[in-house]
Amino acid sequence: MEPEEHGLVERWRSLLTCYNTVACHLDRLLQEKHGLTMSEYETLDRLAECRRDSQRMQDLAGEMYLSQSALSRTVGRLEKHGLVARSLCSSDRRGVFVCITPEGRARHEKARATHRAVLAEHLVAEDLLPTR
Repeated sequence: MEPEEHGLVERWRSLLTCYNTVACHLDRLLQEKHGLTMSEYETLDRLAECRRDSQRMQDLAGEMYLSQSALSRTVGRLEKHGLVARSLCSSDRRGVFVCITPEGRARHEKARATHRAVLAEHLVAEDLLPTR
């Protein structure tokens, strides 16, 4: 392997290791403290930051790392627990909208501190936060 290639592969492996470490820590703490998986939290986080009342599932899937079917399963779990609500688009029956409920906002707000603390712990420690 060429030295440049080796450096590229090592950087990639370092990123994967960092991501997996942070993701496992997030998933464990979010589940233990708030009853949410990382994907469920991320979905609530995106919906909580949305400026509109609801967001089209297809658009939400495009913003996230989840496939449309994985997002649909995640939203189904959140809906079962009353944290989000789904509705059909009146002009396009294939379109599904999702919105965060008041219960979802409350759960998100509690979990947000845990999420941000884990990110700060790992990303600041690894000096991976972008500087401005």
